[in-house]
Amino acid sequence: MNNETQSHYNVVIIGGGAAGLMCAIEAGKRGRSVLVLESTTKPGGKILISGGGRCNFTNLNAGPHSYVSENEHFCKSALARYSQDDFVKWVESSKIGFYEKKLGQLFCKDSAKLILKMLLDACSKANVDIRSNTKISKVTKDKEFLILTENVQITSDTLVIASGGLSIPKMGATGFGYDVAKQFGIKVTKTGAGLVPFLFDKSYLTHFTDLSGISIDAEVQCNGKSFRENILITHKGVSGPAILQISSFWRPNDEVLINLLPDLDLTQLIEIKRKENGRQEIKSILIQLLPKRFVERIFELWLKNKTLAELSGQEIKLIAAFFHAWKITPIDTEGYRTAEVTVGGVDTDELSSKTFESKKVAGLYFIGEVVDVTGWLGGYNFQWAWSSGWCAGQYV
Repeated sequence: MNNETQSHYNVVIIGGGAAGLMCAIEAGKRGRSVLVLESTTKPGGKILISGGGRCNFTNLNAGPHSYVSENEHFCKSALARYSQDDFVKWVESSKIGFYEKKLGQLFCKDSAKLILKMLLDACSKANVDIRSNTKISKVTKDKEFLILTENVQITSDTLVIASGGLSIPKMGATGFGYDVAKQFGIKVTKTGAGLVPFLFDKSYLTHFTDLSGISIDAEVQCNGKSFRENILITHKGVSGPAILQISSFWRPNDEVLINLLPDLDLTQLIEIKRKENGRQEIKSILIQLLPKRFVERIFELWLKNKTLAELSGQEIKLIAAFFHAWKITPIDTEGYRTAEVTVGGVDTDELSSKTFESKKVAGLYFIGEVVDVTGWLGGYNFQWAWSSGWCAGQYV
């Protein structure tokens, strides 16, 4: 799958990740000569590290509601034409064992290497050439595309940008795809880190540093969106699945509300407990519901511990409001270094939702994370890669 002598291809795909490999397979099946150029040492790096090495390769609940984009309708066509069911059937036919962990998340029973092998085997069968460790210095277009690398000039009829976003730079992430878009006059929306932990300011952080590792089942809200999963106190701020989910909707200076007791009405519970035994302390009631050290810290800092009988109606309201709507205002996220995805990207108004071809530049396509479509945590971004790669592969 590595042909250094051939210099012209029907299709050149820049980026050997999930979307790029999927597109290459589909184009190769159509008899197109296809070359994948990957800047790192081997294709599929993010596939191998995903899901703790087991690859959360899709989600049973994937649908348009699971994606963030300035155009919420753009992803509908691709997800309908190549769905999670289609990818699952391929995994099953490849005899790869998998299981549902929770909330529709599908993981390999064994290793992410099996998913990558499935893709690379399909590339080989479709006669796709793959060149790793290839740095691209320039892309131009006259009648055909010219791609200049350190070692060779390559021409192609069509060019697919599947180079991903800015997340996890240690894996080779760069803004290459956005630069190509801008070079050709294609708009790029504002980008930011998504599915990423929050940072507290130093004064707030001092209250929680020693509580690092405490996990709480909670409902987290911001900008009209809410997610129910665990939050995790860290030595820098707060993380956990619910925080990662909401981070894609957070903007600087936004307040985040955390319902620490989403399954009960604390005001009602206090009234019931007060009738049972008014001599109980409110703190002891909450310690039965939440991690002890966390509750003790909250009372040290912001609330007064009293017996239930001593609590006034206003004090009960204050306590209930705190635990049902703990307000935090992160100073920032941890950024692209730990972000799982990039929010924003190539403006979807610039692309065909059917083919992913640029409306301005014939033969230029953008797929996967480089596009302004970002999935929730839990296999949704892989599904977007499979769907967008498959759709573009039918036309390139």
